[in-house]
Amino acid sequence: MSESAAIPGYRYGDTELARAPISIEDLNRLKQTVLFTEADERYLRMAGEVLADQVDDILDLWYGFVGSHPHLVQYFADAEGRPITDYLNAVRKRFGQWILDVCRRPYDQAWLDWQYEIGLRHHRSKKNQTDRVAANPHVPMRYLVAFIYPITATIRDFLAKKGHSAEDVDRMHQAWFKAVVLHVAIWCHPYTKEGDY
Repeated sequence: MSESAAIPGYRYGDTELARAPISIEDLNRLKQTVLFTEADERYLRMAGEVLADQVDDILDLWYGFVGSHPHLVQYFADAEGRPITDYLNAVRKRFGQWILDVCRRPYDQAWLDWQYEIGLRHHRSKKNQTDRVAANPHVPMRYLVAFIYPITATIRDFLAKKGHSAEDVDRMHQAWFKAVVLHVAIWCHPYTKEGDY
């Protein structure tokens, strides 16, 4: 069994997931819109190699950011506002795998279906169900979009830690930025009214 298969709630490639209501053609148009190319795919693979042994450090930084903002940590908290430790830990494992998936997975139908599932898990339609918790039942879409910046800005220092040239670091960083935008664009689908996406 692969390491990712042992992560509770991680269902990448599960054929029982709902099929994303976004076509591969729509995805290809999104890729064109963010200027995502085959070169970006190569630089994402490079980024995956660079980041693989830094995932815990990245998560420490990101969790520290979320934890220092009550308006963000509330989505991991119970009705009294206390963070649910087991929930935070379960999400952390999937978030760590997400970092690797951003860099390593092909952006195909399985990827689309999994990103759609992630969007559902932030939206009231499926929030809390995977981990069977009673946390805040909905993450507003504005925070998915706003989180693009910290997730992108903070990754650069990690990409620069392995001695790559400034040009390679910049290309890895740009590829990561484009990839994060693509992910969030898919995650936002459950938040839209029919016909608006």
